[in-house]
Amino acid sequence: MGNVLYPAPVLRRGPRREEPLANPGSFDELHRKCKEVFPQQMEGVKLIVNKALSSHFQVSHTIHMSTIGQSNYHLNATYVGDQQTSPTEGFPTLIGDIDTAGSLNAQALLLLAERIRTKAVFQTQQSRFMTWQFDAEYRGDDYTATLTLGNPDLISESVIVVAHFLQSMTSRLVLGGEMVYHRRPGEEGAIVTLAGKYTALKWVATLNLGYGGAHASYYHRANDQIQVGVEFEANTRLQDTSFAFGYQLSLPQASMVFKGFLDSNWCVGAVLEKKLPPLPVTLALGAFLNHWKNRFHCGFSIIVG
Repeated sequence: MGNVLYPAPVLRRGPRREEPLANPGSFDELHRKCKEVFPQQMEGVKLIVNKALSSHFQVSHTIHMSTIGQSNYHLNATYVGDQQTSPTEGFPTLIGDIDTAGSLNAQALLLLAERIRTKAVFQTQQSRFMTWQFDAEYRGDDYTATLTLGNPDLISESVIVVAHFLQSMTSRLVLGGEMVYHRRPGEEGAIVTLAGKYTALKWVATLNLGYGGAHASYYHRANDQIQVGVEFEANTRLQDTSFAFGYQLSLPQASMVFKGFLDSNWCVGAVLEKKLPPLPVTLALGAFLNHWKNRFHCGFSIIVG
């Protein structure tokens, strides 16, 4: 008898399980990756001493001797509670900063529920209140909604209301928007801005587009040592546009980080940071030059702790 051939069994694959989308984070952090590449402005001489008094309480002393404005001293105190939502976040968080002129900057962050966060910000200039702001943020599985009240005044009937919403469309694409409403005697208006962010393996592209203008940024990580960022901003009210290019070079073996930037206003600048292990000391040296206005300033800072 000949061999009998039976049809090979067909393996049926079950439906592919899609991974749940992640939370997109806060609206204010859309351009954070790109902005971290650019160096921070610095001038004069600054000494910062950080001291952890306990696992929850930390204070810092800052002495700034300026060559442009007035020299000052800042005392900063930070308290972080026991509710840890991530390695870098803890609730409640209380932050206070006061200088020699009596100006105060205070913040309070509370976790009302697992998904609801609130923040209150108060700023004074000497004995005068300048800013009081209240935020409420709800973080869903794949979206974030935020409502902000700025300088509410029932007597003069003035207020600034800002609403943010971000939605993760895919694992790489985030879309959302912002609405800013302001009201004061004799004036009332609103501005709507759309936002989008695409995150790839080594680069991040972000765009904010609205009636008031546009803000686009691009961040690229070439390797473990080199990162670059490009920013473009256009303001329709001021009829002004600007372009900036920044880069960061990290040398872990030398405990050094170098940041530099160049923009369309003919400004160049760079900051070099050097850690001195095993001592808890960081040295920073920066220089900035505005070719258009022929202005140059440099700075030096020492961070202890």
